[in-house]
Amino acid sequence: MPVGFVWFDLGYTLLYNEREEFFLKLLESRGLKRSENQIELAFHSIDKRFMREYPGLLGSPAQEFMPRYFSQLCEYLGIDGDLLSFLDQWLEAWEAKRLEWLAYPFVPGLLKELGRRGYRLGVISNWDPSARPILKRLGILDFFEVTVISSEVGVTKPDRKIFEVALEKASVSSEKCLYVGDNYYDDAVGASTVGMEYKIINRFGNFGVEELDKSILIRDVTELLPCLEKERR
Repeated sequence: MPVGFVWFDLGYTLLYNEREEFFLKLLESRGLKRSENQIELAFHSIDKRFMREYPGLLGSPAQEFMPRYFSQLCEYLGIDGDLLSFLDQWLEAWEAKRLEWLAYPFVPGLLKELGRRGYRLGVISNWDPSARPILKRLGILDFFEVTVISSEVGVTKPDRKIFEVALEKASVSSEKCLYVGDNYYDDAVGASTVGMEYKIINRFGNFGVEELDKSILIRDVTELLPCLEKERR
């Protein structure tokens, strides 16, 4: 059945923050050098490791997962020394919300084009109460017919209940839906429990998700249109 409704995750699907750039500046302030590419790959690798080994943890408050995450990030990059004060700097940036969430530059245009082509759009995201204000600030909230946020409904992905809430609010059957996210273990596993198709974003080919079938992977959401239009033919 052709897809008529496209659901999106938020973090690192539609939104991102400049954590890599900030981390690089902190390193330089400590007299440490790593390339931008090394840092990008490190964050990506640890993200995917946490998604696989600690399902749901990345959606919790930063204080709950960041010490473990930061430790593994530094280990990946071969950084040692006074990691406690380094971690304090890093946590301070998160707690002070100095790492602002942004929309990928191509997101507004893509959402507009999907709507123009008749696709209904929605969000299903594990996020705190800041989700709607962020989307509103970025000017993309109104693209979504239905927005379901875990902190608002009291259930998180991959629990099928959050997907059932979304389907009920949208009055759409799962067979007509496609879910797009960056976390296979929250997004694909959760969507599949209600019969949704899914695509998983991975910016670096299959790096970090070598265990997954390449056919479900896309580099970013701009690759959706060819996939969707192919189904319609």
